[in-house]
Amino acid sequence: MLIPRSLKTEYAVEPLGVDVPRSRFSWVAVAPGYGATQSAYQVLVASAPDLLTPENADVWDSGKVESARTFGIEYDGPAAARTRYHWTVRLWDGDDRPGEWAEPTWLETALLDEGFGTAQWIGGETASAPLLRQGFAVAGTVRRARLYASGLGYADLRLNGQAVSDAVLDPGFTAYDHTVLYTTHDVTALLQAGDNVVGAELGRGFFGLTSVNVWRWHDTPWTADPRLIARLVIEYDDGRVTEVVTDESWRITGGPTLSDSLYLGETYDARRALPGWDTAGFDDSSWSAASVVEAPKGKLVAQAHEPIRVIETVDPVEVTEARPGVWIADFGRTVAGWTSLSVTADAGTTISLTHGETVADGNVAAWNVHVDGDRIQRDEYIAAGTGVETWEPRFSYKGFRYVQIEGAQADVRMRVVNSDVASATRFTSSEPAYEQFEHAMRRTILSNLHGIPTDTPYFEKNGWTGDAQVGTPTMLATLDLARFFTKWLGDIRDSQADTGQLPVIVPTSGWGFTDLSPATEWPTVYPFLLREMYRWYGDNRLLREHWDSLTRYLAWELDRVEDGLSVSVLGDWLPPGFGSGPAPEDRRLTGTAYLYRALMVAAEVGEVIGQPNDYRKAAAELADGLNRAFLDRSAGRYRSDDDPDYRQTSNAVPLAFGIVPEELAHQVAAGLAADVEARGFHLNTGCLGVGVLLPVLTAYGYGDVATKVARQRSYPSWGYWFDLGADTMWEKWEDDSRSRNHYFQGTVVQWIFENVAGLRVVDAGAERIVVRPDARDEVDSASIRTETIRGRVSVTWHKTGRVLSLDVQVPVGTTAEVHVPSARASDVDAVPQSFAGSATYDEGYTVYTVGAGHWAFTSRSA
Repeated sequence: MLIPRSLKTEYAVEPLGVDVPRSRFSWVAVAPGYGATQSAYQVLVASAPDLLTPENADVWDSGKVESARTFGIEYDGPAAARTRYHWTVRLWDGDDRPGEWAEPTWLETALLDEGFGTAQWIGGETASAPLLRQGFAVAGTVRRARLYASGLGYADLRLNGQAVSDAVLDPGFTAYDHTVLYTTHDVTALLQAGDNVVGAELGRGFFGLTSVNVWRWHDTPWTADPRLIARLVIEYDDGRVTEVVTDESWRITGGPTLSDSLYLGETYDARRALPGWDTAGFDDSSWSAASVVEAPKGKLVAQAHEPIRVIETVDPVEVTEARPGVWIADFGRTVAGWTSLSVTADAGTTISLTHGETVADGNVAAWNVHVDGDRIQRDEYIAAGTGVETWEPRFSYKGFRYVQIEGAQADVRMRVVNSDVASATRFTSSEPAYEQFEHAMRRTILSNLHGIPTDTPYFEKNGWTGDAQVGTPTMLATLDLARFFTKWLGDIRDSQADTGQLPVIVPTSGWGFTDLSPATEWPTVYPFLLREMYRWYGDNRLLREHWDSLTRYLAWELDRVEDGLSVSVLGDWLPPGFGSGPAPEDRRLTGTAYLYRALMVAAEVGEVIGQPNDYRKAAAELADGLNRAFLDRSAGRYRSDDDPDYRQTSNAVPLAFGIVPEELAHQVAAGLAADVEARGFHLNTGCLGVGVLLPVLTAYGYGDVATKVARQRSYPSWGYWFDLGADTMWEKWEDDSRSRNHYFQGTVVQWIFENVAGLRVVDAGAERIVVRPDARDEVDSASIRTETIRGRVSVTWHKTGRVLSLDVQVPVGTTAEVHVPSARASDVDAVPQSFAGSATYDEGYTVYTVGAGHWAFTSRSA
């Protein structure tokens, strides 16, 4: 009997504010035993949970649908705005036996086409961050109350003195001239009989940033002062509905936050605090009437991705007095977030908190050549002199490990802040370095998730497309990013120029179309990420929604191909010894290779959604052009005239992407392995080559070489960083790395997951996986557990002498191809053998194909 578990709508559990009329349902089918399959399902939707029976479901009954699909099930019933729908599902197994109904769950729609009604965008001229408030009365028993709001750039929404949620830096950052996100909040419990107050404090974010910077965030198509639109809908038990909307009757004043900048930090004057400003009874007669202001050009859309939250609070591991009146707190880890402050000081005392990732010459290093200003990542708190005072910023985050405290001795605590995405994977190994790398990469990725995937939380906070290009496989294997990357793909589409061109950062102010562009290896993330989303989540709707924009982009790329090559200005960024930027080789090599891969994955996307195309033909022409220009057939290596020395990226990337002619592939791989060995088992790759080097070596039989690179401790290597005290991945291989929280050089973790642990998700929402631990040198055991959209997949292996045990868990709907290391097929036992079936043998591995279940394999000749 199949049991449906983990019911979700649009990738979320019981989402509030769904802005999709034809929402998609998903579940995980769970069954005991081996080889279970789902043959059919039935979904019921009702207005109340007690109506969820086939006889009483009053909204929608899918009927029995013969399908093995467990996700992407489109709702085909009515969808009214602001309505909660309850749903459940039951499943039929492969023998057509029905199971029990799942525990009911629900979704609640957002405003949909109803919009914000009579609500208007409001704001006003204030010398500091604006406070806005509106009083209203509640008369009767409230059945339900929802607050829909968008405050740009950020809004700290309040109701009767309480925050309406634990989200921070909300709503998410977008290209505001195309899309503006609003949030939905259940505020029923915050209302009280009689007088009430709804309010907001607004921060600038990227909407109203005034700090001058090279990316021109201070001069965008949307740049304006903070503003708010809100609609509070109150439903009573007697059927009445009342609303409070933003208009000129709201009151506004400047608050105690004197300035806020994502790059510079915040200044807060506690003497200007207005206790109770967001509660009933507060006298706002000295405040001004709010003004109706111009609405942003972007369409208002309900926010669907995970909010940013304070994830963890950390005490410093050490606080030292650097000199009289200056203290440095070391938190022992590098993160994104801010510090909370507790201090006792005289009125008017300014306490400054300067955040940085390193300490130099007795000071926390806080500099940024890309941003104007005499302060970087520095918060300032001006004391009120009222005893113990506590404060933390709300409209900026920093990348840091250390905080320099000046003005008065104070207690500080680290607040770790990032998009609250769920973990998808747990990894362990007998090799401590591999666990260390995985923990560091996870921390680095999370530090760069703030509604968009950024490059560094300290210096830029930009959505560099190239960083996401190389990081996507590791990111999707580590975290549940279905909603997060769906949102960012929308940002990519919004950022597209009329010509079809995409910028190198997304969102963009307009920077990145000619600045450090064209750089083929960067925006080709668009088709690659779409394909990866399909690989992990089977999301074909996403492919259909982006197809037109994708084809326009690829047409732009193909139109500028010259002599069969794609011109690019960035290339293999930051290899060892080239700390100023690109590698020495001709960047057309990697540019053409990445466009080749983009076309190949676009062809696959088109095939999935039934869109004919000629992308494979165009890709073949690019491969021919690349090989004509750069492949030395006699030497079996790729080289460019710009750099006759051997470059690992120039050879690893064509091998990884399948560009090397078949008859030369092993020779090119052998040359690559020989160069690595000649360098003392060191890499010389930048961000483009680092993620493919070890997988390519392993695929061509040089797993031992790959292992020596991974375990290397001298420069350049990951171990070199960690021997210097790193706890995250760095931007550069050198010890003077600008950013120490930069994931694009940390993609060794993809190899650790796929080759050391041996788990590879192949296609269509983990419909097929391959288990092949082929990088086992110097390792006695490894284990990985991943929550896929179909359910849990796990691989655990342990080696004692020549005996290797391999345990594999496969969920319903997934087929696993399990490669058991062995000298002969007869040396392998499978439990249960009766279900595992017959095996084949292929060059050191006995191969089984199995379905759902827990499988145990033992090899006596690993």
